[in-house]
Amino acid sequence: MAIMIAIAGITKTFHLGELDVSVLKGINFSVENGEYVAIMGASGSGKSTLMNIIGCLDRPTSGSYILDGRDLTTLDDDELADIRNQYIGFVFQQFNLLPRLTALENVMLPMIYADVSRTERIESATEALEKMGLSDRLNNRPNQLSGGQQQRVAIARALVNNPALVLADEPTGALDTTTSHEIMALLTKLNQNGTTIAIVTHDPTVAAQTKRIINMQDGVIVETGKIGK
Repeated sequence: MAIMIAIAGITKTFHLGELDVSVLKGINFSVENGEYVAIMGASGSGKSTLMNIIGCLDRPTSGSYILDGRDLTTLDDDELADIRNQYIGFVFQQFNLLPRLTALENVMLPMIYADVSRTERIESATEALEKMGLSDRLNNRPNQLSGGQQQRVAIARALVNNPALVLADEPTGALDTTTSHEIMALLTKLNQNGTTIAIVTHDPTVAAQTKRIINMQDGVIVETGKIGK
Protein backbone atom coordinates (compact mmCIF):
# COMPACT_ATOMS: atom_id res chain seq x y z
CA MET A 1 0.00 0.00 0.00
CA ALA A 2 1.18 3.56 -0.76
CA ILE A 3 2.65 5.67 2.03
CA MET A 4 0.60 8.76 2.89
CA ILE A 5 2.89 10.20 5.61
CA ALA A 6 6.65 9.63 5.90
CA ILE A 7 8.32 11.39 8.83
CA ALA A 8 12.10 11.02 9.20
CA GLY A 9 14.35 12.55 11.87
CA ILE A 10 11.88 15.32 12.74
CA THR A 11 12.97 17.64 15.54
CA LYS A 12 11.34 20.79 16.86
CA THR A 13 13.02 23.29 19.16
CA PHE A 14 11.29 26.39 20.47
CA HIS A 15 13.41 29.42 21.37
CA LEU A 16 12.06 31.10 24.50
CA GLY A 17 14.31 34.08 25.18
CA GLU A 18 17.72 32.60 25.95
CA LEU A 19 16.21 29.18 26.54
CA ASP A 20 15.96 26.45 23.88
CA VAL A 21 13.19 23.94 24.53
CA SER A 22 13.46 20.71 22.57
CA VAL A 23 9.92 19.35 22.08
CA LEU A 24 10.45 16.73 19.34
CA LYS A 25 13.71 14.77 19.43
CA GLY A 26 14.07 12.75 16.25
CA ILE A 27 10.66 11.38 15.24
CA ASN A 28 10.46 8.57 12.66
CA PHE A 29 7.25 6.90 11.49
CA SER A 30 5.03 6.41 8.47
CA VAL A 31 1.30 6.09 7.84
CA GLU A 32 -0.06 4.11 4.91
CA ASN A 33 -2.83 5.37 2.68
CA GLY A 34 -6.15 4.33 4.27
CA GLU A 35 -4.74 3.77 7.78
CA TYR A 36 -6.47 4.82 11.01
CA VAL A 37 -3.91 5.76 13.66
CA ALA A 38 -3.87 7.38 17.09
CA ILE A 39 -0.97 9.51 18.30
CA MET A 40 -1.16 9.16 22.05
CA GLY A 41 0.69 10.69 24.96
CA ALA A 42 0.38 12.71 28.13
CA SER A 43 0.30 16.49 28.11
CA GLY A 44 3.78 17.73 27.18
CA SER A 45 4.73 14.58 25.25
CA GLY A 46 4.98 16.50 21.97
CA LYS A 47 1.93 14.99 20.27
CA SER A 48 0.23 18.33 19.50
CA THR A 49 3.47 19.79 18.13
CA LEU A 50 3.82 16.73 15.91
CA MET A 51 0.20 17.12 14.77
CA ASN A 52 0.84 20.76 13.87
CA ILE A 53 3.79 19.72 11.71
CA ILE A 54 1.79 16.94 10.01
CA GLY A 55 -1.00 19.46 9.39
CA CYS A 56 1.41 22.04 7.88
CA LEU A 57 0.53 24.50 10.65
CA ASP A 58 4.16 24.55 11.81
CA ARG A 59 7.56 23.63 10.44
CA PRO A 60 10.09 21.19 11.92
CA THR A 61 13.49 22.47 13.03
CA SER A 62 15.11 19.59 11.14
CA GLY A 63 14.20 16.33 9.43
CA SER A 64 11.96 15.53 6.48
CA TYR A 65 8.21 15.26 6.02
CA ILE A 66 6.82 13.69 2.85
CA LEU A 67 3.05 13.79 2.32
CA ASP A 68 1.60 11.69 -0.47
CA GLY A 69 4.97 11.59 -2.22
CA ARG A 70 5.71 15.33 -1.90
CA ASP A 71 8.53 16.70 0.28
CA LEU A 72 6.96 19.52 2.29
CA THR A 73 10.08 20.71 4.09
CA THR A 74 11.15 22.73 1.04
CA LEU A 75 7.86 24.59 0.55
CA ASP A 76 7.16 28.24 1.39
CA ASP A 77 4.18 29.41 3.48
CA ASP A 78 1.85 29.92 0.51
CA GLU A 79 2.63 26.47 -0.85
CA LEU A 80 2.02 24.93 2.57
CA ALA A 81 -1.33 26.74 2.77
CA ASP A 82 -2.28 25.20 -0.58
CA ILE A 83 -1.30 21.73 0.70
CA ARG A 84 -3.43 22.24 3.84
CA ASN A 85 -6.43 23.19 1.75
CA GLN A 86 -6.05 20.48 -0.89
CA TYR A 87 -4.89 17.48 1.13
CA ILE A 88 -5.85 17.89 4.79
CA GLY A 89 -9.11 18.15 6.73
CA PHE A 90 -8.96 19.28 10.38
CA VAL A 91 -11.23 18.38 13.30
CA PHE A 92 -10.54 20.18 16.59
CA GLN A 93 -11.56 19.67 20.22
CA GLN A 94 -13.32 23.06 20.40
CA PHE A 95 -14.93 22.71 16.93
CA ASN A 96 -13.51 26.07 15.70
CA LEU A 97 -16.73 27.07 13.96
CA LEU A 98 -17.31 30.75 13.15
CA PRO A 99 -20.18 31.84 15.44
CA ARG A 100 -21.86 34.27 13.04
CA LEU A 101 -22.05 31.76 10.18
CA THR A 102 -24.65 29.05 9.72
CA ALA A 103 -23.69 25.37 9.61
CA LEU A 104 -23.90 25.53 5.81
CA GLU A 105 -21.70 28.64 5.61
CA ASN A 106 -19.12 27.13 7.98
CA VAL A 107 -18.85 24.02 5.80
CA MET A 108 -18.59 26.14 2.64
CA LEU A 109 -15.53 28.03 3.93
CA PRO A 110 -12.73 25.67 2.75
CA MET A 111 -14.19 25.69 -0.77
CA ILE A 112 -13.93 29.48 -0.99
CA TYR A 113 -10.14 29.14 -0.75
CA ALA A 114 -10.25 26.36 -3.35
CA ASP A 115 -11.98 28.68 -5.89
CA VAL A 116 -15.13 26.56 -6.09
CA SER A 117 -18.19 28.34 -7.51
CA ARG A 118 -20.92 29.40 -5.07
CA THR A 119 -23.44 26.98 -6.59
CA GLU A 120 -21.01 24.07 -6.16
CA ARG A 121 -20.14 25.22 -2.64
CA ILE A 122 -23.79 25.15 -1.55
CA GLU A 123 -24.34 21.78 -3.22
CA SER A 124 -21.24 20.12 -1.72
CA ALA A 125 -21.72 21.62 1.76
CA THR A 126 -25.38 20.54 1.83
CA GLU A 127 -24.40 17.01 0.82
CA ALA A 128 -21.63 16.87 3.46
CA LEU A 129 -24.03 17.98 6.20
CA GLU A 130 -26.68 15.51 5.05
CA LYS A 131 -24.12 12.71 5.40
CA MET A 132 -23.60 13.85 9.00
CA GLY A 133 -27.36 13.64 9.66
CA LEU A 134 -27.78 17.42 9.80
CA SER A 135 -30.05 18.09 6.82
CA ASP A 136 -32.47 19.93 9.16
CA ARG A 137 -29.73 22.11 10.68
CA LEU A 138 -28.26 23.81 7.61
CA ASN A 139 -29.29 27.31 8.68
CA ASN A 140 -28.53 26.97 12.39
CA ARG A 141 -25.65 28.91 13.89
CA PRO A 142 -23.23 27.11 16.26
CA ASN A 143 -24.95 28.44 19.42
CA GLN A 144 -28.17 26.78 18.22
CA LEU A 145 -26.47 23.36 18.00
CA SER A 146 -25.45 20.81 20.64
CA GLY A 147 -21.78 19.96 21.10
CA GLY A 148 -22.19 16.76 19.12
CA GLN A 149 -23.94 18.59 16.28
CA GLN A 150 -21.19 21.22 16.22
CA GLN A 151 -18.56 18.49 15.94
CA ARG A 152 -20.54 16.91 13.07
CA VAL A 153 -20.50 20.28 11.30
CA ALA A 154 -16.74 20.43 11.89
CA ILE A 155 -16.31 16.94 10.40
CA ALA A 156 -18.44 17.92 7.39
CA ARG A 157 -16.21 20.98 6.93
CA ALA A 158 -13.10 18.79 7.19
CA LEU A 159 -14.40 16.45 4.49
CA VAL A 160 -15.95 18.86 2.01
CA ASN A 161 -12.82 19.20 -0.15
CA ASN A 162 -12.36 15.40 -0.19
CA PRO A 163 -9.00 15.52 1.65
CA ALA A 164 -6.56 12.64 1.44
CA LEU A 165 -5.91 12.96 5.19
CA VAL A 166 -8.09 13.89 8.17
CA LEU A 167 -6.33 15.09 11.34
CA ALA A 168 -8.42 15.08 14.52
CA ASP A 169 -7.00 16.78 17.63
CA GLU A 170 -8.83 15.45 20.73
CA PRO A 171 -12.09 15.28 18.70
CA THR A 172 -14.15 14.00 21.64
CA GLY A 173 -12.49 16.09 24.37
CA ALA A 174 -15.40 18.54 24.72
CA LEU A 175 -18.16 15.95 24.41
CA ASP A 176 -20.08 13.68 26.78
CA THR A 177 -19.55 9.91 26.67
CA THR A 178 -22.55 9.05 24.47
CA THR A 179 -21.76 11.79 21.93
CA SER A 180 -18.08 10.78 21.97
CA HIS A 181 -19.06 7.26 20.92
CA GLU A 182 -21.16 8.69 18.08
CA ILE A 183 -18.31 10.87 16.79
CA MET A 184 -15.82 7.98 16.98
CA ALA A 185 -18.29 5.77 15.09
CA LEU A 186 -18.48 8.44 12.38
CA LEU A 187 -14.68 8.61 12.09
CA THR A 188 -14.46 4.81 11.95
CA LYS A 189 -17.00 4.73 9.13
CA LEU A 190 -15.06 7.40 7.23
CA ASN A 191 -11.93 5.29 7.53
CA GLN A 192 -13.79 2.20 6.35
CA ASN A 193 -14.72 4.23 3.27
CA GLY A 194 -11.03 4.85 2.55
CA THR A 195 -10.10 8.11 4.33
CA THR A 196 -6.72 8.15 6.09
CA ILE A 197 -7.26 9.39 9.66
CA ALA A 198 -4.82 10.38 12.41
CA ILE A 199 -6.19 11.23 15.86
CA VAL A 200 -4.22 12.96 18.60
CA THR A 201 -5.53 11.91 22.00
CA HIS A 202 -4.58 11.29 25.62
CA ASP A 203 -7.63 9.02 26.07
CA PRO A 204 -6.87 5.27 25.80
CA THR A 205 -10.54 4.43 25.07
CA VAL A 206 -10.43 6.71 22.02
CA ALA A 207 -7.05 5.38 20.89
CA ALA A 208 -8.25 1.77 21.24
CA GLN A 209 -10.86 2.40 18.53
CA THR A 210 -8.19 3.06 15.90
CA LYS A 211 -6.14 0.39 14.12
CA ARG A 212 -2.67 1.47 15.28
CA ILE A 213 -1.44 3.44 18.27
CA ILE A 214 1.74 5.54 18.25
CA ASN A 215 2.75 6.31 21.84
CA MET A 216 4.80 9.43 22.57
CA GLN A 217 6.72 10.41 25.69
CA ASP A 218 9.03 13.38 26.22
CA GLY A 219 9.31 14.15 22.51
CA VAL A 220 10.08 10.65 21.25
CA ILE A 221 8.04 7.69 20.07
CA VAL A 222 8.26 4.97 22.70
CA GLU A 223 5.98 2.37 21.16
CA THR A 224 3.98 1.79 18.00
CA GLY A 225 1.95 -1.18 16.97
CA LYS A 226 -1.38 -2.60 15.90
CA ILE A 227 -2.85 -2.56 19.36
CA GLY A 228 -6.13 -0.88 18.54
CA LYS A 229 -9.10 -2.84 17.24
